[in-house]
Amino acid sequence: MKTVVLAIGGNSLITDKEHQTVPDQYQAAAQTCAHIGGMLQSKDLRLVVTHGNGPQVGFILRRAELALHELHMVPLDSCVADTQGALGYHIQRALQNEFKRRGIAKTAVTVVTQVLVDKQDPSFKNPNKPIGSFMDKATAEKHKAQDHWDIVEDSGRGWRRVVASPVPRKILELDTIRGLIEAGTIVVAVGGGGIPVIEDDKGVLIGASAVIDKDLASSLLAQKLGADTLIISTAVEKVCLDFGKPTQRELSRITVSEAKRYMAEGHFKAGSMLPKVKAVVEFLEAGGTEAIITNPENLEAAVAGRAGTHVVCG
Repeated sequence: MKTVVLAIGGNSLITDKEHQTVPDQYQAAAQTCAHIGGMLQSKDLRLVVTHGNGPQVGFILRRAELALHELHMVPLDSCVADTQGALGYHIQRALQNEFKRRGIAKTAVTVVTQVLVDKQDPSFKNPNKPIGSFMDKATAEKHKAQDHWDIVEDSGRGWRRVVASPVPRKILELDTIRGLIEAGTIVVAVGGGGIPVIEDDKGVLIGASAVIDKDLASSLLAQKLGADTLIISTAVEKVCLDFGKPTQRELSRITVSEAKRYMAEGHFKAGSMLPKVKAVVEFLEAGGTEAIITNPENLEAAVAGRAGTHVVCG
């Protein structure tokens, strides 16, 4: 039986700015889980689902900012943990409802997942990942002084907090995740790239003010599980070259060497397709068999080889 890690993106959890409430987010998750159910009905797979959490972390931070006159600020590692629980619950509930509807004899469970990062990672000295809401200069300077935030001015739109985005090194709940999927359970894990933790000199775990790229963490999980396939679900059916230009062209099947060449040529944007292609390349170079990039509605067809961008070794 094949093992698959499926990373679902933000479009699977928030469809647009007009549908951001908690019930809206559940409905978005349920739509994606319907496609996951179809994928599992067509093929019997060991499956781990991972997910993004960027907007949801932003919501938590904004609520905390608005409530500062009464309540404490929420540390970033706790924000990631909160979203793992809430979004994992949405995905878990939607999957179980879908399994019941389809007569699939499976259950789903969420694992709150810590991911170890190196405390010497260069990103901690040069944080550049913006999070939270925009601020005026006075508010930004107050947070910098009181909360030790790193603050940058963002293209004339105001001031914003930036944090590190370190490379994921180790998934601490890996053995638990492996045991669950081997028992036939569908596992939701590594939400938001995992809760970032570092070790002090005595090996004690400490939560880090950082965010880990979801696709890179999903790739690491797939590597360590010895997964056959890594699927990254995003907003488009296929990866494109010259995206948005008159010369745009879709890619149905490429090799690792071609993917690396396209990255070097600058075809993929850092905040969009680049981390997805990089994650796929890392997975395949570590021994994976195949990777697929597609959108939720084409998951079943992509697994059957009829849709998406398929990346293979070579």
